[in-house]
Amino acid sequence: MNFLNKLERKYGRYAIHNLMLYISILYGTGFVINQINPYFYMQYLMLDIEKILHGEVWRIITFLIQPQFNNILYAVIGIYFYYWIGSTLERAWGAFRFNLYYLSGMLLNVLAVVVIFLVTGNSQFLGMQYINYAMFLAFAVLFPDVQILLFFIIPIKIKYIAYLDAVFIAISLIQYFAAGNYFMCLAILLALGNFIFFFMTSRNYKRFSPGEVKRKRNFKSQVRSGQQGSNVVDFNGRKKITRHKCAVCGRTELDDENLEFRFCSKCDGNYEYCMDHLFTHEHVKKPDGGNN
Repeated sequence: MNFLNKLERKYGRYAIHNLMLYISILYGTGFVINQINPYFYMQYLMLDIEKILHGEVWRIITFLIQPQFNNILYAVIGIYFYYWIGSTLERAWGAFRFNLYYLSGMLLNVLAVVVIFLVTGNSQFLGMQYINYAMFLAFAVLFPDVQILLFFIIPIKIKYIAYLDAVFIAISLIQYFAAGNYFMCLAILLALGNFIFFFMTSRNYKRFSPGEVKRKRNFKSQVRSGQQGSNVVDFNGRKKITRHKCAVCGRTELDDENLEFRFCSKCDGNYEYCMDHLFTHEHVKKPDGGNN
């Protein structure tokens, strides 16, 4: 992830903070437009490559306004759900990386439609489906044990819904492949390219390997035994003093030189966390409940 770190240092100041708020406003605008005129979006705003080539370039952006809900109750719940996911990812990654993730997904979606048009001559519209899939899958990878109420009744962990989404995507790929529509398979993979790049090719994916899980269990055992305050760790059979150590998982800069650590201003005391746990840990408070 050194490449992303360099990009962030160079261009991080240009990041759009609270990007998901603006995206949510676009989602809401799409719902309102659909209620007023159900055909307006398809006629003037949809991502239609043929019409873009004839000068309607605004469609590269306005396709984000795609109506995704027909019922106002579902619209409110759905838009809030996407806002919650996106804003949580922004807090976990920082504004720049979330901007990069979402906007690259949007551009890859456009590229996928362009590929289909160039090969088949048809202006196939993928819509917001795979952009939202990529955002949801990213959330599920980072926070797999978060629970939501399915149908407002059934508590279910995010990771199980992500498994169902992954199965649905796999079935779609198999069906297109079996039908000989190979370029549609390519388009779907392109549209999900931001998720594939961010997770399948980075340390975020490695953190779920069996060896990584075992190592985390060992560190958590050390934390529970009262060693979290010490920066002396057993590294490759030798005791070493580290500069940084996460108070939750126990990872240090010795585990991965690309790990970033921050102190939490809401904890009572000098508690340092890796970026995976900075926004998800339980704040440490003194017995008298005092704040810094």
